[in-house]
Amino acid sequence: MENEDFLVRFGKRIRHLRNAKGISQEALGLEVDLEQTYISDIERGVRNVGVRSVHAIATALGVTMAELFQGVE
Repeated sequence: MENEDFLVRFGKRIRHLRNAKGISQEALGLEVDLEQTYISDIERGVRNVGVRSVHAIATALGVTMAELFQGVE
Protein backbone atom coordinates (compact mmCIF):
# COMPACT_ATOMS: atom_id res chain seq x y z
CA MET A 1 0.00 0.00 0.00
CA GLU A 2 2.95 2.35 0.58
CA ASN A 3 3.66 2.64 -3.13
CA GLU A 4 0.11 3.39 -4.18
CA ASP A 5 -0.72 6.90 -5.23
CA PHE A 6 -2.68 8.96 -2.69
CA LEU A 7 -5.66 9.33 -5.05
CA VAL A 8 -5.84 5.56 -5.55
CA ARG A 9 -5.79 4.97 -1.77
CA PHE A 10 -8.42 7.66 -1.26
CA GLY A 11 -10.61 6.11 -3.96
CA LYS A 12 -10.29 2.67 -2.40
CA ARG A 13 -11.34 4.14 0.94
CA ILE A 14 -14.46 5.67 -0.60
CA ARG A 15 -15.28 2.40 -2.36
CA HIS A 16 -14.86 0.49 0.91
CA LEU A 17 -17.15 2.85 2.82
CA ARG A 18 -19.71 2.91 0.01
CA ASN A 19 -19.79 -0.89 -0.18
CA ALA A 20 -20.04 -1.14 3.61
CA LYS A 21 -23.08 1.11 3.45
CA GLY A 22 -24.51 -1.07 0.67
CA ILE A 23 -25.07 1.64 -1.90
CA SER A 24 -24.17 1.79 -5.57
CA GLN A 25 -22.00 4.37 -7.27
CA GLU A 26 -25.13 5.67 -8.93
CA ALA A 27 -26.96 6.07 -5.59
CA LEU A 28 -23.97 7.87 -4.08
CA GLY A 29 -23.73 10.11 -7.13
CA LEU A 30 -27.41 11.03 -6.87
CA GLU A 31 -26.98 11.77 -3.16
CA VAL A 32 -24.06 14.15 -3.75
CA ASP A 33 -25.16 15.50 -7.16
CA LEU A 34 -22.29 13.92 -9.10
CA GLU A 35 -22.45 11.61 -12.10
CA GLN A 36 -21.88 7.88 -11.52
CA THR A 37 -18.91 8.05 -13.88
CA TYR A 38 -17.36 10.79 -11.73
CA ILE A 39 -17.77 8.59 -8.61
CA SER A 40 -16.16 5.74 -10.54
CA ASP A 41 -13.25 7.99 -11.52
CA ILE A 42 -12.77 9.02 -7.88
CA GLU A 43 -12.79 5.41 -6.73
CA ARG A 44 -10.21 4.45 -9.38
CA GLY A 45 -7.95 7.34 -8.37
CA VAL A 46 -8.13 9.24 -11.64
CA ARG A 47 -9.95 12.31 -10.27
CA ASN A 48 -8.58 14.90 -7.88
CA VAL A 49 -11.86 15.72 -6.18
CA GLY A 50 -12.60 19.15 -4.68
CA VAL A 51 -13.16 19.86 -1.01
CA ARG A 52 -16.89 20.52 -1.39
CA SER A 53 -17.36 17.18 -3.10
CA VAL A 54 -15.25 15.42 -0.45
CA HIS A 55 -17.48 16.94 2.24
CA ALA A 56 -20.64 15.89 0.39
CA ILE A 57 -19.32 12.33 -0.06
CA ALA A 58 -18.36 12.06 3.62
CA THR A 59 -21.81 13.29 4.66
CA ALA A 60 -23.57 10.89 2.29
CA LEU A 61 -21.48 7.99 3.64
CA GLY A 62 -22.25 8.99 7.23
CA VAL A 63 -18.64 9.70 8.23
CA THR A 64 -16.63 12.79 9.09
CA MET A 65 -14.06 14.10 6.66
CA ALA A 66 -11.37 12.89 9.06
CA GLU A 67 -12.86 9.38 9.01
CA LEU A 68 -13.02 9.50 5.23
CA PHE A 69 -9.25 10.02 5.12
CA GLN A 70 -8.43 7.36 7.76
CA GLY A 71 -5.73 5.05 6.48
CA VAL A 72 -5.17 7.07 3.32
CA GLU A 73 -2.12 9.00 4.50
